[in-house]
Amino acid sequence: MLIHKKDYIVYYITNLTISHNVDNISRTKAYQNFFMDHPEIKWALVASIVSRNAGWNMTDLSLPQFKGLLGRKERNRLFMTYERANWLIFSDAYPQLLLYYLSKKYNQPLFHLLPEFHVSSFMVNEWFHFWKFEDKERLLTSLIINEQNLIQAPVIDQSFFKSQVFGSIPYKLQNFLYMNAVLLPDRKGNLHGTFVHGFTNVDKRIEVGRKIAAMLQRQDIYEATLDFIVSIEPTGSRMEYESFLKWNLPSSSILRTLYPIIDHQDIIRKDWLKRGDIKTKWYKKAINPGKTEIGRSFYNKRRLLFAYYYLKKRFKRAQVT
Repeated sequence: MLIHKKDYIVYYITNLTISHNVDNISRTKAYQNFFMDHPEIKWALVASIVSRNAGWNMTDLSLPQFKGLLGRKERNRLFMTYERANWLIFSDAYPQLLLYYLSKKYNQPLFHLLPEFHVSSFMVNEWFHFWKFEDKERLLTSLIINEQNLIQAPVIDQSFFKSQVFGSIPYKLQNFLYMNAVLLPDRKGNLHGTFVHGFTNVDKRIEVGRKIAAMLQRQDIYEATLDFIVSIEPTGSRMEYESFLKWNLPSSSILRTLYPIIDHQDIIRKDWLKRGDIKTKWYKKAINPGKTEIGRSFYNKRRLLFAYYYLKKRFKRAQVT
């Protein structure tokens, strides 16, 4: 019966994906809304949280401290790195989520249509496996593996990003000092999460995703994080959670007041699975997230960065006088 609806399904998914793949805010909300409707797809919650963090990283670039340390070109390049990866992952993942929704609606698997959206053959097999066995943890891990392999060639290894962003001194310094982190805030001022190190390494990025997923297995963190994202509208500003902290912090702007809508040019997508095999360690059991409360450590590192900015500013003034 659904054979005759193939064109409609492809049209529906394509247009709905485009309508939500506008900017970081629309993507964050789309992931979050999908999870609320389909909580068995745990990856959607992880994706929503990671996408929020990407928005915070984007608006960080507008803070005076970052403007003082990074030139306009460097800040624009960093923004485009976050934006391009965010856009690419959504353009690949959201059609998968919508096909799952339609499979539930029609009570039959429609994952044979995934190649219509240039989704890897890896995920075609994983969705059929999930439909048959309902292994939520395996699907969660598979989606993490997929998204990080997806961006490796077009973003991480792409010549412009590789030389101008990941080869730059600011990135190398940030990486060396473990300045970047994925945070799981709540409305009590707690900041759970994990630091990001070695972002260009696909194994490291998969490990970060799995650590975040493991933290959300803890009932207290899960409930507090869910309460936060449902209660606090995503804006891209760290004020979403910094308003619950007792520290004196610089105010960050709302993302949509800082950046225009980016018109992305799609690429000829090649199945990343053809570049290599699936590593056994990507599915290893019992990821230990380690210390989860990292708020004080995260902001201590930012204070060091800001202190360097003020010293640099004072030194420049001294030279002028």
